[in-house]
Amino acid sequence: MCELSIFVDESGDKTDHSKYFLLTLVTHDQDDSIGEKISHYERALSDADLPNIPFHSEPLLNGHKAYENLEPEQRKKLLVAFNVLVQRLPIRYRTFVYKRKEFDSPEKLAERMKRDMTEMLTDDLAYFQTFEQVKLYYDNGQAIVKKALDKAVSAALAKQAIVKKRTTMTEYRLAQVADYLCTIELAAVKYAAKEDGGTYDKFFGSVGTFKKNWLKQARRKLME
Repeated sequence: MCELSIFVDESGDKTDHSKYFLLTLVTHDQDDSIGEKISHYERALSDADLPNIPFHSEPLLNGHKAYENLEPEQRKKLLVAFNVLVQRLPIRYRTFVYKRKEFDSPEKLAERMKRDMTEMLTDDLAYFQTFEQVKLYYDNGQAIVKKALDKAVSAALAKQAIVKKRTTMTEYRLAQVADYLCTIELAAVKYAAKEDGGTYDKFFGSVGTFKKNWLKQARRKLME
């Protein structure tokens, strides 16, 4: 069976506490195996004496959770290594950026997300319809995201999408890719608004360095 996976990650929450809300979708044709590329990435971590831990952007940048005992230089190396993995993977992505102040309720934000995702799917409908099944991988962290996803896929593809939790290491890694790309796009937004602060400068460099390297490399995977 020809299957397409869509991995979803978000940055921000549905309340007024977040200035921006980003939604990132990463697509992967399951016939295109990535096992060897993941193995190469994990060997590279071992060769560099870096821990093979699940990639999670926010705690990596801030030194929290699994990263709390790692030096900033180690965390930077982990970030670079994961970036190399992303460049090698046969994936495409799309990120939607929303300013929270433009939506007076979570429902309005959900409706906008549904509209944007439906448009994305219909713009490339011929491609998406080549797959017999579309699997959505989302951790159901926010109800408005899940609702928007379900409605968009049902409306655009006229088929039932299977929403499932991650179960294999490959699926875990691709979910982490969505996390990474969401963080890169959020950094782009904050650099543009001059809200980047010291953490981004420490890991990504100046705005020029970020655009030339990190952002340019990520957007080679952008869905056209």
